[in-house]
Amino acid sequence: MDKIDQQLLLALQQDSKSSMTKLGKQISLSQPAVTERVKKLEEKGVITGYQALIDRKKVNKSVSAFLLFQARHCEDFVSYCETVEDVLEIHRISGQYNFLVKVVAETLEVLEVKINDLGRFGDSTTLVVLSTPMENRPIIPYLSNGE
Repeated sequence: MDKIDQQLLLALQQDSKSSMTKLGKQISLSQPAVTERVKKLEEKGVITGYQALIDRKKVNKSVSAFLLFQARHCEDFVSYCETVEDVLEIHRISGQYNFLVKVVAETLEVLEVKINDLGRFGDSTTLVVLSTPMENRPIIPYLSNGE
């Protein structure tokens, strides 16, 4: 991956709807060259998909929380979480807890119901998000070995 690929990835993270022509102008490449580079990055698995970023509050999901979870049966817990639409992320972690789960809900009362429902899989500690000063920050790739 060279500096041009890095610039391309940063531009796509900032606006994945950009046309290949617009991306080319941003990084001083022709549209066919940009298209070929994007295709190669997709084939290599560097770019794994494209998605819209949604304002949770505008879709009535204004409450978000992280649950530190000590699951007794990890595979069952993960399988169940995958079926719950308001579970946005599940991370396997080290330490006292074995999972960090990001959940959204309409209200604190709805969040409480979700937490109680997940309680059958183990014990948890809930951290309700008060504000989010930074979210969806682009991952800027760095060159290694002086490339």
